[in-house]
Amino acid sequence: MGTSEKKIAVLGIGGVGGYLAGMLASYYDSLIMVARGKRKESLEKQGLKLISDYSGDRWIKKVNIVEELRESPDYLFICVKDYSLDRVLEEIQPYVSEDTVIIPVMNGVTPAKKIKAYFPNHDLVAGVIYIVSFVKEDGSVWQQGSFVDLRIGGGERTLEVEELLKKAGVPVTSYKDIDREIWRKFILNSAYNVETAYYRQTIGQLRENPKKTEEYHALILEAYEIARANGIGITREDIEDIWSKFFKYQYEASSSLQRDLEAGKSKTEADLFSGYLAREADRLGIIAPVTKRMYQGFCKDGYIK
Repeated sequence: MGTSEKKIAVLGIGGVGGYLAGMLASYYDSLIMVARGKRKESLEKQGLKLISDYSGDRWIKKVNIVEELRESPDYLFICVKDYSLDRVLEEIQPYVSEDTVIIPVMNGVTPAKKIKAYFPNHDLVAGVIYIVSFVKEDGSVWQQGSFVDLRIGGGERTLEVEELLKKAGVPVTSYKDIDREIWRKFILNSAYNVETAYYRQTIGQLRENPKKTEEYHALILEAYEIARANGIGITREDIEDIWSKFFKYQYEASSSLQRDLEAGKSKTEADLFSGYLAREADRLGIIAPVTKRMYQGFCKDGYIK
């Protein structure tokens, strides 16, 4: 285990935050984990066990965990759900100095803007990660599959953060146009999460229905038009790549949004993946019929209020 004079904190120890915390804590023994409630109790009791198909297993038996951030770290990774972000930012604002580098690794295209509104003078290194990772019933974090791909950029200290992560074995690459990378994944999610959740069906079941297959493609194209109208450098080649993935996913593949709705969770990311694009389409005067219909369906069912 390595040491570091720098203070590193990971806020939110779920699937993504748990993977990053497990990797970082196995190298930086002073890593601070921020969690609350039953998650904090579980980590205090058994430590953080990371089961990773890609990076290998790690078990951090003694964790440095706090319920609230009360001292300013040098690097702060924010890995919470979008619906929790405003509350989290309000809580930590008094305790994060201007020297802290903030690295959000979250879904959606709005977290960086929200964080900048709270911390306008901080260096922000935005991140997007391709990973299948979740917290199991026993509290361990399971990263499934043969890939983990973290992409970061946009900050003055991006290369510094990249080196920090690479030392801990995190597969990371810096990009000059991080907005494009974030939107690429968001467009993918805006089809994948939305349609699987809307119909409560796996990707394989959607593929069996020509109408639903066409709707999946339409969701991608509508999000693409919104991205382009916002000045994002998404290309047709990017869109073709996202569309081709629809035919490569395993039959039983489902989305986190679908699983959350089926579990009856009171808070979900339906508004993140569906509502944002519906509102942007209205603001920009873009016709997006499939996006809006599915958004209205989520609203009718009470998943977006």
